[in-house]
Amino acid sequence: MRGIRFIPEDSNVNFIGMRWVAFALSGILIAFSIFVLVQKGLNMGIDFTGGMVVEIRTPVSPDLEKMRSQINELKLGAVSIQEFGSADDLLIRLPEQVAPEGWEPPSEDMKDYNNFVIAGLQEKINGMFEGGQVDYRRIEFVGPQVGSELKLKGLYAVLFSLLGIMTYIWFRFEWQFGMAAIVALIHDSIAVLGLFSLTQMEFNLSTVAAILMIAGYSINDTVVVFDRIREDLRKYKKKPLAEVFNLSINRTLSRTLMTSLTTLLVLLSLYIFGGEVIRGFVDALIFGIIVGTYSSIFVASPVLMMNIKRSTKVREVAE
Repeated sequence: MRGIRFIPEDSNVNFIGMRWVAFALSGILIAFSIFVLVQKGLNMGIDFTGGMVVEIRTPVSPDLEKMRSQINELKLGAVSIQEFGSADDLLIRLPEQVAPEGWEPPSEDMKDYNNFVIAGLQEKINGMFEGGQVDYRRIEFVGPQVGSELKLKGLYAVLFSLLGIMTYIWFRFEWQFGMAAIVALIHDSIAVLGLFSLTQMEFNLSTVAAILMIAGYSINDTVVVFDRIREDLRKYKKKPLAEVFNLSINRTLSRTLMTSLTTLLVLLSLYIFGGEVIRGFVDALIFGIIVGTYSSIFVASPVLMMNIKRSTKVREVAE
């Protein structure tokens, strides 16, 4: 019994004919992403900047402006307070705290200045909700040196992953395929970074993991299309390149869209039921899957065709 096809087997969409429109859209997307990144930058989490994060649940919904004003009396620097899923769940971010010159620990339990700061913050917050108990759900510390190391290692992880993917594609196919795949991956990565810069969602280690997952998903989709293109190049040696590429993309279209849709269904469940803790991670994956599916059809394949046309080995690449 044959499975149900999402796209008719004899579909004949002229994807290659739409390549210049797709290139224009991709160019606008990438240019806008770079512009936003330059203008606004990324909202780096404490994983990269260092500092403290305190997650609390309050007995009643607080007045954030009044709460921010009272916490600023502690003179802890630029304190960020935001709702974290619901009005009574709050995330408080503090910059790195440095003990003032001449500071002496008030007790044996307060030798660490960070613990002293947190104790003062808890006392201030508890005083705002005298009628109920404040639940401190998470307290995290990251030093500036650790943050710098994590930022560098995150960058290395992305760069080495792209290099490894390019090497794999290069050996499995030819350099034309590898270059086209890397163009698509860079396209996807910049688009995701642009999303985080535009929305100012927190950019942390989980976001880096999401970018690496998007790269893996996108290259898997691209390899399936490339496999069919290579097979059809061998099979239809006298057909025009554009016709062969359209045939290959249409034959893999059903698989591409079904895989993306089923993945998005899982991510949608995580988005609805996963909570705010993984919201940024899920947002990056949802956007990345959509952009990655688009790039494997409208970016990687047309770029590959243009590379093959420019190569002196127009058909030998498939041999």
